[in-house]
Formats: sequence, structure tokens, C-alpha cells
Amino acid sequence: MGPLALLNHALNFMAPAAAVAAVLVVCARLGGAKSGSLGAWRQFAVVFVVGLVVLAGGLVLWGRDGKMLTYAALVVAAATCQWSLSRGWKG
Repeated sequence: MGPLALLNHALNFMAPAAAVAAVLVVCARLGGAKSGSLGAWRQFAVVFVVGLVVLAGGLVLWGRDGKMLTYAALVVAAATCQWSLSRGWKG
């Protein structure tokens, strides 16, 4: 596998985490959620990293990426992370 193919695979692996993080941060901002102590880019970065960890865990657990259960875990973990960053428990 050449370097361009490897880069393509890495970007395609990270794309779902980036998309979910971007949608969550934008929806939280538009929905009027409190931003907490982090700005939008830092929130995106934290949720993105949590998503990557979940995707990597799914890859290690099942030996391949793209499983629907991994994507469901990605959504739950990213939403929980965004909720905690937005201090959702405060109402």
C-alpha cells in the first residue's frame, strides 16, 4: 500500500468522528447550549478525539472498521461528551 492509499484510508477512518463532532458542536451552539469553559474549536477537538478512540476500539474489538455497532457507540460517546462539555446536567 502506497503512502497516498494509506492517507486515504486514514482520512476515511477519521471522517465519521469528524462529521459527528462538527454536527454536535454546531447543533449545541444553535440550540443555545452553554459553551462551558471551552470554545467551539476546542469542543470539536475533544469530541473528535473521543470519537477516534471509540472507532479505534471498535477496530481492535472486531478486527475491522465500519461496523454499525461501532458507529452507534460513536454517536453515544460523542453525544455524552458534548453534553458534559456543555454542562447539560445544569439544565
